[in-house]
Amino acid sequence: MTQVRKFRLGEVLVQQGLLSLHQLEQALAEQKRTGRKLGRVLSDMNLVTDQAIGLTIAEQLKLPFLDLARRELNPELVMRLPETLARRHRALVIGQQDDGLLVAFSDPMDTFAQDEVARALHSMVHPVVVTEKALMDVVDRIYQRREQAAGLAEEVAADLGPAVASLEMLAGTEDAPIVKLITSIFDTAVAQLVSDIHIEPQERQTFIRFRIDGVLHQHSAYDPKVSMALIQRLKLMSNLDISEKRLPQDGRFQTAINGSPIDIRISTLPTQYGESVVMRLLIQSNQKANLDALNMPPAILSRVKLALSAPSGLILVTGPTGSGKTTTLYAALAELNDSETKIITVEDPVEYRLPGLNQVQVYDKIDLTFSRVLRACLRQDPDVLLVGEMRDQETAEIGLRAAMTGHLVVSTLHTNDAAGAVLRLSDMGVPPYMAALGLRLVLAQRLVRVVCDSCRMPYEPAAHEHEWMAKELSTMQTEDGAPMQQASYFKGVGCNSCHQTGYRGRTGIYEMIEMTPEMTHAASQGDHVTFSEIAQKQFANYTLKRDAVRLVLAGRTTVAEAMRASTPI
Repeated sequence: MTQVRKFRLGEVLVQQGLLSLHQLEQALAEQKRTGRKLGRVLSDMNLVTDQAIGLTIAEQLKLPFLDLARRELNPELVMRLPETLARRHRALVIGQQDDGLLVAFSDPMDTFAQDEVARALHSMVHPVVVTEKALMDVVDRIYQRREQAAGLAEEVAADLGPAVASLEMLAGTEDAPIVKLITSIFDTAVAQLVSDIHIEPQERQTFIRFRIDGVLHQHSAYDPKVSMALIQRLKLMSNLDISEKRLPQDGRFQTAINGSPIDIRISTLPTQYGESVVMRLLIQSNQKANLDALNMPPAILSRVKLALSAPSGLILVTGPTGSGKTTTLYAALAELNDSETKIITVEDPVEYRLPGLNQVQVYDKIDLTFSRVLRACLRQDPDVLLVGEMRDQETAEIGLRAAMTGHLVVSTLHTNDAAGAVLRLSDMGVPPYMAALGLRLVLAQRLVRVVCDSCRMPYEPAAHEHEWMAKELSTMQTEDGAPMQQASYFKGVGCNSCHQTGYRGRTGIYEMIEMTPEMTHAASQGDHVTFSEIAQKQFANYTLKRDAVRLVLAGRTTVAEAMRASTPI
C-alpha cells in the first residue's frame, strides 16, 4: 500500500486562499457538532467545492486526482470490492496494475480504510483521489444497492416461507424486510433521477426496470413470491384493494427519501403472470418550474407570457404522454400565482402541489368528474382555471365556455402538433364556433435528451442524418440572411455521469400557434384545411422539427435524437 502523510486540510485551504480563518472556525464548530469529516462539512456549507478539496488533498499527498465522470470503468472489476465496504470507506476499484489495484478514495488519509480495502481485495492498493459526490454517484449506478436488495429479498422470502404474505407482514414496521426492500428500491431510483419504476412479472422472475431520461434500464429481478409481497405492500401503501387482482387500479402515496418528500402515483394492471405495476415519481423539491427555465425559443416565450396576461381565453398545451405538458402548465400557473388571482385546478391526479392554488382531485367512483367539478368551479369566482386534460366533449365545452365568459383557462390535449388542436376538438364533438372563439393559443411540445457535458465530443453523423440536417438547414437563414450551416456535431460517448448512455437530462422542443382573425374564421366554418395552411405559415420558423435542429446547432443534442423527437407520432 502506498504510504500517505497526514496534514491539516483546513490550514492548507486557508494558506491557498480558498478559505478564510473565520470560515474555517465556523466549519470546525460544525464538524465538532455533527462529527462529520471536515471536507464534507466545507462542501455542505458551500465554503469550498468538492473539486477544490480533492485537488488540494491530491497535491498535498502527491497522489493523482481523477475526474471519475470521464473514467470508463469495468463493472466486474469495481464489484470485486463488496458494496458494503465501498460505501463505508468511500472506495472504488477503478483499474488494475501489475503490482496491485488502483482504488479511488474520497479520503485517502484514512489509512484504516485502505487496510480494510486491501484485505478485502487480497491485493496491494494504490490510492487515487476523487470527490465524494462523484464516487458515490458511480457506486449508486454500478452497485445499485444490489447486495442490500438481494439480502432483503432473501429475508422477505424467509419470512414468507411456503405461505403468501400475511396482512401483519405487509403492514410491518420500518424494520420489516419488505419495508426495507421498498425503501432500498426508492433510494436507488431517486439517486439515479428515475421518473418511473416498472415492476413486470414474468413466468420465472419479476423484473424491475427504471425509466431514466425517457429510456428504460434493467435494475433487478426477484423471485415471483417476493415480488408478490412487494406489490401487495405497495398496494397497501396506496390504499388499494389488495384482494382485487383481476382489475386495474390506480392510487398514490407519499414517502420521504433522504429528507425529500416524494409523491408516487401507482397503476396496477393484471397480466398473464401477475399484476404489473408502474410508479411515477414526483419529487416535490424538483417541482419549482418557471417558464424562463423551460428553454423555449424567445419568440415563443414572449407570446406565451403575453397570452397568459390576457383576462380570458383557452391556452392548450399538446403533446404525447410524458412530454412535460403538466410541467409547462404549472410553470404557467407559477407565473400567474399571486394574492390578487384566484386559481383553481381540476386534475386526475393532482401531480404538483403549489401553495396559493385551490387544487381539486376528480374521483369518478363517487361521480366527482371533470365536468361536475368544472361547473362547481365556475361558481367559486375563479380568475384562472387549470383543467388537467380535455378528455371528452363535455369537459372541453365547459372549459371553452369558461374561456369565452371572462376566465383564463389552461389545459392539455393529445395531438401530433399545434395545428391539430382544432381538428381534435372537432372530433370530440365541440361545435366549431366554440373552438374558434374560445381558443387563444396552442403550444405543442416534446422532450429530447441532452448530450452529457462530461463526455461530450465532436462526431460525424450517419449519411441519412446528414441528409436530414441538410434538408432542414436549406430552409433556414442566419440573422443577416445567409444560409444556415452546421460547423460540427456533438454527442456523448458514454461515461459514469450519464450511465454510459451519452445523454444526461432532457429539454423541450416547441411550436406554437396564436389565433388570428383568419384562423378564427376558418375554424368557425369547420374549414380545417384552410386553418392548417394558415397555421403552418404562422409557425414556419418555429416548428417542433426546427426547434430540434436549433438544439443540434447549439451542440445540445444529436441528430438522431432530434429526428426521433420531431417525428410525428
